[in-house]
Amino acid sequence: MIQNVLRTYIGIDTYGIVSLCLFCFIFLSVLVWAFALKRPHLDRMARLPLDNDPNDLPQSRNSHE
Repeated sequence: MIQNVLRTYIGIDTYGIVSLCLFCFIFLSVLVWAFALKRPHLDRMARLPLDNDPNDLPQSRNSHE
């Protein structure tokens, strides 16, 4: 029944293609962003849960460098 309903919609196959392309674009964007992060920033963020006083960490002007 669902197949019969979907066949009546014109262009329903483009929604699948568009959603797949959108998913791939977002996934690749997040992947590039994750690999572009700087090592000092990642180390600083990794230490945050273990520090008692967050004011002890040096504050940088740009937090992702």
